[in-house]
Amino acid sequence: MESIVQIVGLSHRYSTNWAIRDINMEIKRSGIVGLLGSNGAGKSTTMNILCGVLTQTEGDVFIGGINLKKEPERAKQEIGFLPQTPPLYMDLTVDEYLRHCAIIRSVSKQKVATALEEVKQRCGLSHISKRLIRNLSGGYRQRVGIAQAIIHKPKLVVLDEPTNGLDPNQILEVRSLIQEIAQEHAVILSTHILTEVQYLCKDIQMIENGRIVFADTMQAFDNYVAPHSMLAVMEAMPSEQALLQIAGIARVNFLTERQVRLHFNGDSTVSERLVLASAQHGWRLSEISLEKNSLDETFAQLSKVSH
Repeated sequence: MESIVQIVGLSHRYSTNWAIRDINMEIKRSGIVGLLGSNGAGKSTTMNILCGVLTQTEGDVFIGGINLKKEPERAKQEIGFLPQTPPLYMDLTVDEYLRHCAIIRSVSKQKVATALEEVKQRCGLSHISKRLIRNLSGGYRQRVGIAQAIIHKPKLVVLDEPTNGLDPNQILEVRSLIQEIAQEHAVILSTHILTEVQYLCKDIQMIENGRIVFADTMQAFDNYVAPHSMLAVMEAMPSEQALLQIAGIARVNFLTERQVRLHFNGDSTVSERLVLASAQHGWRLSEISLEKNSLDETFAQLSKVSH
């Protein structure tokens, strides 16, 4: 099966500094791929090259098998892009704007009306088609922005921080729309909000210091968020040495006379061994709770791989 997106040995240099180095990525199916990266990591450079806004120093990008550098016009017909600030004309109505987008995206004249109706229905815009864009809420403006990115039915849709600045209800609505679009299109979702990625994405590509430091499924990413410590309350607190004798416990931090944080390696069955040891030695364990790494801690751990 031909890949929807294939990035091979992609590198780009601004003056003497390499912004990205040897980026490789492949997307073979519809669904949502999260593109993660901190500020200055190389995420924006990668996206700008992928969307044909910037020409790379080295490497190749193929969209549906078409070389973006060699055949930019043909390749760009298969790309839909929503930048962080949607490219909206505030003095046009929704219909006028989307019709304009269809035409500049080379939708044939006889198909413009059909494309317009389809995208409005899909993005929940039919009832506001005659309203000026400037009078729409942030959530509806974002819907219009997504509509312009898919009106020509591209193979790839690139969304840059699509829920940025929206209120909680608007975020839920836009998330739902993105999930629906991803049933038929490959979607690259660029964001620094890790919970957004965890909620929406099947796969993750993480860029740090211009290089890919993680490329795997969301499930594999979740393994980094697995519990690695637990809090325990014991009435008769044992010594550090006694606790370290429990298989799997790697480090002990006493927080109070009765509370301790236990860092462990391996799976969380270490908690069962703690319960057994407490019963055997009379430590009077009264409370135990596993602590998950936060997503931000996970991001920091993965980022260190590149240093």
